[in-house]
Amino acid sequence: MENKSVEFLLNNAGPVIQYRLRKEITCNISEQEEKRYLDEIYKLSRFQLVRKYVKPDGYIGSGMHSWDNWRGTVLHETPLQDGEAAARLLCYYGIPKDHPIVADFVKAMRDEKIMKQEFSYIPPEIHRYENRFTGIRNGNCLGALLYTMQAILGYGDDYDDLIEFQQIALKGFEQVLQMSSLEEILKKRKGAEKKYRLPYIESDVFFPNGYTLETLAYTKAWRTKENVRMLADAFNHINKIMKPDNQIHVKVKNRYYAPCFALVTPIRAFDPNYIHTINYRRILTEIAMLGVGDQVGVIRKSLESISEATNDEGILKMNLTQPHNRHYSPKNIEYPTPYVDVRLEETYKNGHGLDCDLTFWAVQFKNLVERNAEN
Repeated sequence: MENKSVEFLLNNAGPVIQYRLRKEITCNISEQEEKRYLDEIYKLSRFQLVRKYVKPDGYIGSGMHSWDNWRGTVLHETPLQDGEAAARLLCYYGIPKDHPIVADFVKAMRDEKIMKQEFSYIPPEIHRYENRFTGIRNGNCLGALLYTMQAILGYGDDYDDLIEFQQIALKGFEQVLQMSSLEEILKKRKGAEKKYRLPYIESDVFFPNGYTLETLAYTKAWRTKENVRMLADAFNHINKIMKPDNQIHVKVKNRYYAPCFALVTPIRAFDPNYIHTINYRRILTEIAMLGVGDQVGVIRKSLESISEATNDEGILKMNLTQPHNRHYSPKNIEYPTPYVDVRLEETYKNGHGLDCDLTFWAVQFKNLVERNAEN
């Protein structure tokens, strides 16, 4: 069935999927073919937008996971004018790390003078940059975000600060393994309206979130058999002890923030009939990227569901007609913001775009699991 999936993608997908399929999965691409694919990718409209937003200092756009507007002033004409969305598109499109746009972007993120200037355009960003490392132990700060974006662009293992952040990320998952319930690290909040009175963790508590997971997924320096086994155990433990309705805040000084993708609820396996979060295929992919093979329960269940939902032509199909799927439907993905799954096709108007994205994900996911299971 996988051969049919690959054949379908090679006959119908756009340049991003064809390039990544042949470079990362079938591994049968020549230098000339790679150059041809990349030349096609560089002409795509979203890559051209990212190119448009590159500044003379190398930074792309304004801020990172930042305000779209501020007191009536529009700061991002499209989501790709935000640094995080730009980094994600460069990563998802497979742009080589030595491409000047990528290399200069990472260089800018490592230049304190440039970054201080880049985060001085509105008062909240000045404060955010000054406190960029507060909350780094649970991934809920600008510093963690900047490190993660460097990692997904291919620069996670060449910089001491990022290698140290990998160890911080590992400690978050180690913390989970020591817990029998989330309540062990939570504190009760008093003096607020009931609807805002969520339990919280302190900013210096080690705990995993989507960004610490992503950093580990895209880096290698931390990888030992012991660490990989620990991560597999941690994900299985999360699904054992976490409650579906868990909600928490992170306390930073005297303020309380909703954490970004804290791993405080069970991780759901892929289900073609039910989309339960905004980016769950992405999270499953990143777990598989850790090298855990099929040691994680949700990975095994996802493989089974993918097989059942793949038709005789090798195409992965999802039921997107049910009301509860419409809000998070991949049909709504236009730009690679933090709050959506991965989209690689330029358009969904040709009848094959969505099928290609879903089918590429299925092939990629199975390849990641099988390759790592063999290792």
